[in-house]
Amino acid sequence: MLILTTVAFEGLAITTIAPALAQSLQGIHLYGWIFSAFLLSQIIGTMVIGQQLDKHGVLRSILLSFTIFIIGIVIAATAFHMYMMIAGRALQGFGAGALSTCVYYSVTLRYPDALRTKILAAFSMAFVIPALIGPYVAGLIAAYVSWRWVFWIVLPLIALALSLTLPSFRNLSGNGSTTPRGSKKEIYAILLALGTGLLLTGLGGIINWWGIVLTVAGVFMMIQPLRMLLPEGTFKVKQGLPATMVTRALYVACYFATESYVVLALTQVKGLSEEVAGLIVAAGALSWSTAAWVQSKLDERDLGRGRRSRVTYGIGIMIVGVIFVIMAVGLPSGGIVLALTSQIIIGFGVGLANPTTGAIALQYAQAGKEGEVSATLQFVDSFSIGLSIGLSGALIALSETFQWGILAGVLIALSLQLCFVLLSLLASFRITTRSAEGKQSYEEARSSSTPNSM
Repeated sequence: MLILTTVAFEGLAITTIAPALAQSLQGIHLYGWIFSAFLLSQIIGTMVIGQQLDKHGVLRSILLSFTIFIIGIVIAATAFHMYMMIAGRALQGFGAGALSTCVYYSVTLRYPDALRTKILAAFSMAFVIPALIGPYVAGLIAAYVSWRWVFWIVLPLIALALSLTLPSFRNLSGNGSTTPRGSKKEIYAILLALGTGLLLTGLGGIINWWGIVLTVAGVFMMIQPLRMLLPEGTFKVKQGLPATMVTRALYVACYFATESYVVLALTQVKGLSEEVAGLIVAAGALSWSTAAWVQSKLDERDLGRGRRSRVTYGIGIMIVGVIFVIMAVGLPSGGIVLALTSQIIIGFGVGLANPTTGAIALQYAQAGKEGEVSATLQFVDSFSIGLSIGLSGALIALSETFQWGILAGVLIALSLQLCFVLLSLLASFRITTRSAEGKQSYEEARSSSTPNSM
């Protein structure tokens, strides 16, 4: 819980201070890379650690993950150039992806399917404290002290998380099984991150010949890694795990890109302060946590039979929220109230859908491949969010190039997110779940996961 709280605090805080950070380092044209560098590197961390977990267990992997995360924090806190900041964010992304994979892996080993929606909902509650204090405090620090201290204050949380988690993870391990296909996933992850980076860089300069070359090269470099890293049948939205992953990829891409660029719009277009924008982001995160708790109760009531419906309903709610976001940014009368309402709505929708798709995906984990499925979940999240934020950043850069203004760029980017969430709704109808467990298995799961049995 504390690991996820630390990662959540850092993520929510950066969302709030990113505009001030980019201006300070004279890199507003690289705004999207503050997030994309983190998320694309997270893909590599997820896949590398996902393979190591099944081989070596949690302890060794979590120590390496924390070390890289800390190095990234220090580089970002001391950055004197935007490219140095991007490098620090990339290292943070590797560490964060690896840490989250360790957590999902532990859930798969420690908890049966009947309790996974509960523990995933509990993990969503790890966002409550960061949501309450993270964005607002980060905004205050950026406004009255320095954005650099937003990075430094994470270090004590990391030290505490290390001291609490290492004893319990020391003896936690799988059965050591691996697959030949998985042995090359680290290479494919690196190629995918590089290809995506070329694509996003090229799109930012697509009006030039070099932009076209980089875009085409990036697309071709991404094809084979995606085929190897995603479940078979993903491109065809095959029923089962592939459809679950496609649905999840599209709605998480929409949510996090929307959250990132609505802060930019509120501070740069609407003229709101960083702390007020932070409070609006916090409302969305709290709404997410509330919905995650609601879905865990519903899952217990219907014994997991309504999971697919909850995903579809959650995405439908998100669509309404995104429309409200576009109105809040685009309408002259749009302001704090409309922006706050939009974040509450979209946050509730994603909170209803996200733990549910996680539980559905973990149903497909086979013995010895728990780390692989956990890593795939993290990979889908990281890649889709990084690509979506990067595409939106490229659209804003193009808007600036054509002198349309930042408002037009943000509205185009938000319209892209609306398309993503609409496609996610269509894909959700192809989700299937494995046989739901009866009440007896739920009771057995509870008793097997008591503190004494652990």
